[in-house]
Amino acid sequence: MSKKKEKPIDLRLVTPEEKLKYEIAEELGLLDKVLSEGWKSLSSKETGRIGGLITKKRRESVNHNKNITNIN
Repeated sequence: MSKKKEKPIDLRLVTPEEKLKYEIAEELGLLDKVLSEGWKSLSSKETGRIGGLITKKRRESVNHNKNITNIN
């Protein structure tokens, strides 16, 4: 089997969901590892931490938007 060729990632061209994932990886100090070795290099603990923080930020965003709607 041939190994999949990995292209360098251009952070300007990623979707908003992916951008959030990269931002959280950076906050956790994992961005260099992800950019050099890919997402597959992360442990399940690191991946779970990123997923948990994504969920937390999405909930905060939804709650913030609800509060703004209720104020108006």
